[in-house]
Amino acid sequence: MKKITMLALILAASLAAAPGQAAGVPDAGQSKIDAKAVKQQSYPKVVLYSVAWCPHCKDAKEYFTKNNIPFINKDVEIDDKAMDELTKKYKSQGVPVIVLDDTKVLKGFSPEMFEKAVKEIQSKK
Repeated sequence: MKKITMLALILAASLAAAPGQAAGVPDAGQSKIDAKAVKQQSYPKVVLYSVAWCPHCKDAKEYFTKNNIPFINKDVEIDDKAMDELTKKYKSQGVPVIVLDDTKVLKGFSPEMFEKAVKEIQSKK
């Protein structure tokens, strides 16, 4: 019941905040990476928990795509399993949540925070 209530609140907020977006703007979805353009730097596995209407989620997707960073996008509004992972495993009610190599969890997004976390993970390898 909590899931339904939460999803209803998220949907209501999205319709109120951006009525044009809720109807038909496609989600960026999975990253579209040109294999030849991938940087020499190897990134850890990046999983982004997001919703289509969230401006910070959009910023993260655009940053990853622009910088050829492969990522998996899990839209918690349409994927019940992703919602369960977000709320139970990562103890978050908000998005974006970024999980690096299944070990480092970032709540929110900024390029600086993301790159700092990546460097921490790379230095441990």
